Amino acid sequence: MKRISCLLISCLLLLTGFDAIAGDKLVMESMTMHSRILGQEVRFSVILPEGYYTENRRYPVVYLLHGLGDDETSWLEYGRVGQYSRNATASGDIAPVIFVMPQAFRTYYINDYAGIFPYQDMLVQEFVPHIDGLFRTIPHAGNRALMGYSMGGFGAMVLHLAHPGVFGVSVPLSMSVRTDQQYMTEEASGWDEQWGRLFGAPGLTGADRLTDYYKLHSPFHTLPRLGEVQKKNLKIYMVNGDEEQTLCRSNEMLHILMHSIDVPHHYRVIDGGHSFRVWQAALPDALRFISDAFEGKPYRGDLMDSPAAGQLPHEQMIVVNTGGEQVFAYVPDDYQVSDRKYPVIYFAGITGQEQMVSVSRLLDREIRAGKATPMLIVFLPGKDETGIITLIDQLERQLRIRPGYRFRSVAGYGQSAETSLRLLNREMRFSSCLLTGAVLSGSEAAEILSSFELEKLKRTSLFIDAPDDGCCAEGNGELHMMLRDEEVNHEYRVRQGSGDEGWISGGFREAINMISTRFHR
Repeated sequence: MKRISCLLISCLLLLTGFDAIAGDKLVMESMTMHSRILGQEVRFSVILPEGYYTENRRYPVVYLLHGLGDDETSWLEYGRVGQYSRNATASGDIAPVIFVMPQAFRTYYINDYAGIFPYQDMLVQEFVPHIDGLFRTIPHAGNRALMGYSMGGFGAMVLHLAHPGVFGVSVPLSMSVRTDQQYMTEEASGWDEQWGRLFGAPGLTGADRLTDYYKLHSPFHTLPRLGEVQKKNLKIYMVNGDEEQTLCRSNEMLHILMHSIDVPHHYRVIDGGHSFRVWQAALPDALRFISDAFEGKPYRGDLMDSPAAGQLPHEQMIVVNTGGEQVFAYVPDDYQVSDRKYPVIYFAGITGQEQMVSVSRLLDREIRAGKATPMLIVFLPGKDETGIITLIDQLERQLRIRPGYRFRSVAGYGQSAETSLRLLNREMRFSSCLLTGAVLSGSEAAEILSSFELEKLKRTSLFIDAPDDGCCAEGNGELHMMLRDEEVNHEYRVRQGSGDEGWISGGFREAINMISTRFHR
C-alpha cells in the first residue's frame, strides 16, 4: 500500500511538472477579450518569441490582420508566419517579436458609417492597451507594426494613416482597395454588404457612392492631404501578386499616386494571385522591413539571389563581325565542340561589356545546373526595329541558331525595351519577350498596345521586370494593367532598385526560366 501511494505521488508530481511547462505556451489560439465598445467578446491569437519565458525583456508587436471571411486563426493555419519568424530570428536576420492576430469580422478595420459597430475605436482604445497589459510589449508606435492581406491589407494601410501615434509601420499585402472609378462602377450585387454599409452609401450608384465618409478612409484621398512631415514619418511596404484582377489596377494606381506625390514607400509585385502563396512568399522581406523599422534603421533591402560566382571562360564570349559592326554574344560551353543549333535571346540595350558578362555568367550557371536549356545570348547594338530585323537575319547566317520563331526570344532594357516590344507586332519571330527596366511612359504603353494585333500578342510569352524606384513606374504599371484588361497572359514583377544596368541580373534568373520553358513548349 505504501509503495502504491509513493507511486501515485510521483505520478502526480510528474503531471504537475508537465502542466507547468504546458502552461508556458508560445502559440495561443482564439483567446478572448470583452469589448465594452462593441458589447461583445473579441477573439485573438498570439505567437510569442521562443525566449519569452526565459528572458525578462520587452518585445515589439506585429499585428497580423486577416481578410474578409477569415478570422483570428487564419494566419496561424495558412500563413506559416511562426515558421518564417523562428528561422529568421534564429539566424539573426530579424529581431524577435510578438505576433497578435485579432478577429475583425467584416469590418475592413474601420468604424462603420452608422456607428453600429465601431471596430477601429475598439482596436485602438481597448485592444492594443489590452495586449500591452497582457504581454511584455514595448508600448510605443515605433514598435508596433501592421501586416495584413486583402481586407487586412486595407486595414494595415488605413490604421497606419489614421493612427500613426499607435501604429508606426504598415505592410499591406494584396490590399483590398478600390480606385474611385472601380468603386463607382462595381456591380450592385454584394456591393452594399461589402462597401455600402461601411461608407454610408447603401443602394447608391455612380458618383453618389463617393461619400465624405468614404473619402475619409480611402488612401486615394487621404494620402494627398498629408503634410511633408506626416509623409516623412510613414513606413510602408506594399506587396501585390501579378495575377490579381481588380486589385491589379487599384494597387498599381495607388503606387503610381504615391510616387507622384512623394510618399515614401516600397512596392513589390511578385508571382501569383490572391492567395497565401503570395503572402507567404512576401514574409521574408516584409519581416526584414518591419525589423529594421523597429530598430530605427534604414531598410537593408530585400533578400537577393547571390550573383553567379566564378569566371566565364573567354571562349564563351565571342565577337561576331557582321554588317560592318561588332556584335558580342554568349555561347554555351559545348558550342565550340558541337555542330548542334541553339535557341537564342536577342538582348537590346545592354552596352557595357561588364554587364554583358554578368548576365551571361548568370545564364551559364542556370544551364550548368540543368535549370535552363542551352541557348545563346546575342547583345544587339542600338537600332530601330528595321535595323534589328536586318541584323538578326545577318547573324543567323553566321551563328548556329535553331530555326523557327519558337526558338527566338527578344529582350530589351531601358530605352530599348520599347523597340523590343514593337518587334512583337511584326511577323511572328519571337516566342517570348523580356522587358527589363523599361523606360516607357503610360501614354507610350497605351499607344503601342492600341496598334497591336492582340491575338498575335497572346501567342508570345511576356515578362515585364520593373524597378520600384525608377522613373517609369507609371509606364510599366499601365502596360501591366492594360495587358490584364485585355486578358493577355504575362508575368509582371516589381523589384527593389532604380533600374540601372547592375539591377538587371536580380530578376534575370526568373525570366530565363520563363524563356527556357517557352522554347520547349
